[in-house]
Amino acid sequence: MSSLLLGIWVAAIPGIKLRLGLTDASLGLSLLLAPVGALTGVMVAPYVFKKIPVGQWMVRGHILYCLIFIAQVMAVSPAMLWVALYFNGLTGFLNGVSTNSVVDIVEKQYNRRIMSTSHGMYSLGGGISAGLTAIFYAVHLTPIWQITIVAAVLITLLLLQRKHLLQYAIKIQSDTSFRLPSGSVIGLAFICFVSFMGEGCVADWSALYLRESLHGSKVIAGLGFAGFSVAMAIGRLNGDALIPKVGSKNIVIAGCLVASLGFLLAIGFGTVPTAIAGFTLIGFGFCCVVPILFSAASRVPGVSPVNGIAAVASGGLIGFLAGPSLIGLIAEEYSIAWGLSILFFLSLAAAIFAWKNDFLINRHSRAPEVNYNDQHY
Repeated sequence: MSSLLLGIWVAAIPGIKLRLGLTDASLGLSLLLAPVGALTGVMVAPYVFKKIPVGQWMVRGHILYCLIFIAQVMAVSPAMLWVALYFNGLTGFLNGVSTNSVVDIVEKQYNRRIMSTSHGMYSLGGGISAGLTAIFYAVHLTPIWQITIVAAVLITLLLLQRKHLLQYAIKIQSDTSFRLPSGSVIGLAFICFVSFMGEGCVADWSALYLRESLHGSKVIAGLGFAGFSVAMAIGRLNGDALIPKVGSKNIVIAGCLVASLGFLLAIGFGTVPTAIAGFTLIGFGFCCVVPILFSAASRVPGVSPVNGIAAVASGGLIGFLAGPSLIGLIAEEYSIAWGLSILFFLSLAAAIFAWKNDFLINRHSRAPEVNYNDQHY
């Protein structure tokens, strides 16, 4: 659900920018409101999940997420866009923590890996929605109708399936004080920051790069994100079987190196086919990185699984949401290609951090089982 909305938003960005009279810099600064919302989510998450069972939040939060995306795409003024972006970051963070926490619970309950597959479904949704936008534009359907139709279908399906989410009547217990990621997880948070930043920049700037910098058509403007999402989905859906064989640390190091090569390919040749190929390669590089980081964060000694996931997720979401703003500022002064080049160097740095990190392991350790009937986690 989260990513089926994202592809519609990505393809709509060039039109929203034109309609509201935004420059690259003002668009980048506008996108900065989403990480402000995510940081608010970091502070309120312990209180929210201490009061609301995680299953209830997953139903309410994703319905709210659909409505926020509708407001975001149909924004009639910069102020409306800013409010929508802020609440997008806030709700998205809470949705992410709740969903990943439940995945961690289920992994331990059944003593099997599903984190990568779950993230694969997110990537698959992004690829499907990016493909849908190409069809929608081909039949001359406006972005407002696109997001409304997709959101209405998702809300209907969610309400029909709500009983399966509401069975997770678990309240998450964690430290209620706000703090930056501790030293034990700061390295994981940085790698997650880079990976999410790469994903956010591909989501928010690939269509503009293909459309404005490389002069591609409206129909193909969303194909960079589509290739990225499909590659992410393929890698993640096979990740749970691949990770134990290759090793978590090896996959993260190699993935960051492949992603850096993808950024180089996307910006180095200045053609639409090579750019789409580069964005696709970035997807293959980053596909298994985040699932590995979330699983590793839940096993850090002395840190509760929820606090570990929240710390890594906060670093990741800051990258996902603040990265596009940074690219916008650079694009205004130089070009989008120059902005995206930062990700080439950050991906190399992430590979070094992964090589030095002690909490990324190359052996497959089986997680202890938990009692799913417990009402607190």
